[in-house]
Amino acid sequence: MNSQSATVRNMLRTYGKQLTSAKRLARFRQALGATPPMDDVARQAKRRELVERIAHEVIENLIVNTTRSPVIEAILDQLEREFGARYVFEYPVDGTDVQILRETQQGPLDVIGNERDKVMRRLWEITLSKVDDTML
Repeated sequence: MNSQSATVRNMLRTYGKQLTSAKRLARFRQALGATPPMDDVARQAKRRELVERIAHEVIENLIVNTTRSPVIEAILDQLEREFGARYVFEYPVDGTDVQILRETQQGPLDVIGNERDKVMRRLWEITLSKVDDTML
């Protein structure tokens, strides 16, 4: 678990450093007059793209790895609070789409149909929110 947490922390630290460097470089170029200031809409679009890319990686981490980082635990805890059930995400051995299992007293149950769509949509929204909140 510690190695996975360290990997996620290092990944987020690297993204933070890259973002900081990019901001400094943009301000430097602006000061030199090389480029006009970026309008707010373009800045928000670039940020949204970066947030979505990182959120996608976090979800892939959640599905592929069995060890849980604090970020992934926070996402799963919020999902559990909202749906009232604990979910497990796995890729089946046959290589088909991600499988969602709901933990119950009788054992894990396969989540399908409308419930599956709701869980996946909410998982994406929670992950986007967590990533967006942690970014500068």
